[in-house]
Amino acid sequence: MKEINRILTIYDQLDHAQRKVALATVVYVEGSAYRRPGARMLVSDDGRWEGAISGGCLEGDALRKARQVMLDGKPMVVRYDTMDDDANSLGVGLGCNGIIDVFIEPIDPADPMNPVALLGEFSQLRDRRVIATICRKTPGLTIKEGSRFVLTEQLTDQVPGWLQQDMELVMEVGKPLTSIIPLIGGMVEVFIERLDPGIELVIFGAGYDTIPLTRLATEIGWRVTVTEDCIAHLAPKRFPEATCLLYADANAVTDKLVFTDRTAAVLMSHNYNYDLAVLTKLLPRDVPYIGVLGPRKRYEKMKAHWERMGHSFSPSILGRVHSPIGLDLGAETPDEIALSILSEVKAFFSQRNGGFLTDRPGPIHERVTFDEEIVII
Repeated sequence: MKEINRILTIYDQLDHAQRKVALATVVYVEGSAYRRPGARMLVSDDGRWEGAISGGCLEGDALRKARQVMLDGKPMVVRYDTMDDDANSLGVGLGCNGIIDVFIEPIDPADPMNPVALLGEFSQLRDRRVIATICRKTPGLTIKEGSRFVLTEQLTDQVPGWLQQDMELVMEVGKPLTSIIPLIGGMVEVFIERLDPGIELVIFGAGYDTIPLTRLATEIGWRVTVTEDCIAHLAPKRFPEATCLLYADANAVTDKLVFTDRTAAVLMSHNYNYDLAVLTKLLPRDVPYIGVLGPRKRYEKMKAHWERMGHSFSPSILGRVHSPIGLDLGAETPDEIALSILSEVKAFFSQRNGGFLTDRPGPIHERVTFDEEIVII
């Protein structure tokens, strides 16, 4: 989300009466690459760019190609083959051991279906959606390169039948898809990706150690709500990066919040009674991740309290609680603890165990093949 929002900010700052703009998007990766399908770079004809499609190796050449696209007004797919460490056709030794296809297209600000406009709509609505982009086609087909179709979780008849199944598949599994689809009179290559609104962090407690957690979470592009029952702790100058500051009593705060399947709730008030009251209200709510700062015996004390009070929570509900919270990084300072907490939250939503990549067998990024014509990257 952060990269998308930065691209939108730069795009809005441009004078489109004077400047031409292009968007470069990674649409296919074979082997290893620094960025995955869906990585974007916005380029203007004065050489300004925002975003990245690699670790810095491809941007210079993509910038030159983007200028040609803006001049011609026609999109193109550029293939970068970095399999050979000794290949130096781009003037740099890439050594990524991968093949990367980048779709570079001119942006028409007057077209409501241009890619930046669709990203802006997604950023505003914060919904989950799938976007299919026609990257290449055989001559004679009337459909244009750069044509797009959008599928949201709301029913629509705007997606053609020949794309419906693939787009629904990407909506379900979340992995981007590059597919070659036969049509009457030719074939099209389509890049299909799912856009997710990103993680929303709700922090209960506004103490000293909440400040670095808020700062770091917003730095990586998460939306952060900080809530507390002491209004003095919620001074905006303490949390200038927070998306929302909410003053509310522990027994009423959950009724004032909206929880989604991307919400992580973190309790770190250092007030046992406050955390107990909030957690008791949170557990019946559909919050996928709940973290409680403090030693294990503190959470065990809460469970003993529920048992005495006759509260009964199923193992599946209690399984959403992480206490102690965070990955085992040896964190000591508030900033290190913030890193540990955010690392665990990210690992949870990515369905990873948070271990060392050097110990991970196989590729870093999952690759799943569904059939001979559809490859999930």
